Amino acid sequence: MPLRTFIESLCSSQCAGRAPGSAGGRAARALVAEAFREVGLEPTEQPVPGCGGANILAPLRGAQDRWVLVAAHYDHLGREGSHTYHGADDNAAAVAIMVEVARALRRDPPKGRGVLFAAFDGEEPPYFLSEGMGSEHFALHPTVPLNTIDLMVCMDLVGHAIGPEGAPEEVRQSVFALGAERSEGTAALVERLARVEPGVILRRFDAETVPPLSDYWGFWRRNVPFLFLTNGRWRYYHTPEDTPDKLDYAKIEATARWLERLVREACARPEPKVRFLSGVRDDASTLRSLMDLLANLESLSPMAALGRASAEQLLARCDASGRLADAERAQFLMLVGQLERGLA
Repeated sequence: MPLRTFIESLCSSQCAGRAPGSAGGRAARALVAEAFREVGLEPTEQPVPGCGGANILAPLRGAQDRWVLVAAHYDHLGREGSHTYHGADDNAAAVAIMVEVARALRRDPPKGRGVLFAAFDGEEPPYFLSEGMGSEHFALHPTVPLNTIDLMVCMDLVGHAIGPEGAPEEVRQSVFALGAERSEGTAALVERLARVEPGVILRRFDAETVPPLSDYWGFWRRNVPFLFLTNGRWRYYHTPEDTPDKLDYAKIEATARWLERLVREACARPEPKVRFLSGVRDDASTLRSLMDLLANLESLSPMAALGRASAEQLLARCDASGRLADAERAQFLMLVGQLERGLA
């Protein structure tokens, strides 16, 4: 099924907002399972009693008994009165990207590790950050040992262009990558691949720049290496207006191609095990990403130049490991929040 058609199917009246445990949620689950079967994988359902739904898991076995986990939640907010919350960006686009990566890797399998594709249920409220969350249920009852997962890649809100119409492509093509600093060698891998795929630019942010936002939460707190890909919240977030016609399909397709590259390289990494790094923080990577974004926005807003100057000052105060002192965090987080609001 073409990528756009698949997204539209997940956002259809049949799926009715994909609430866990609902008829629409079950219809969406059937669509995702069929999409995995169509690309040649054999998906299974993992019931999630806490939300009344189920995860869909589709393994692609490798030469090693170690794994890269590629994940995106497929549920959304369902219906409220006469309103349907379609969830095109949140998170149908990410599920479609995951299926496209599965298609490419099934056709030409990666070397080394296997890939486990996981479409999680129950990510949205009221299940978020609870045992009713599909990813938390998986972490509690994994189908592969958690200590064999060398990278968990989570996608959420990856379907839209960043910033207002007319913003430079350097801004609109951005995808934020959080958490690379939490595992050995992953930051260098993301940096090396940041601009290899035309149509998408990966920008590193430290995982603590924002509160836990998606399915990587349960893996982070269990010391599983993770990478969170997102375009951030936008003005249609959690509204009935989050519909397929507003997505940037060229960027979605470029993101799928980029992720295929990343997964191939992550599978082929020579280390027998990727080491999780606890107690680290890389504020410097966030500040460099902020500076580059703000430099590209200076023609649109005089505030961008002021923000870039603040980011430069903060970068100069980072220690040798790239960490800001706790006393500097309030200014740092305020700068991040102002940019997020400006780009929404």
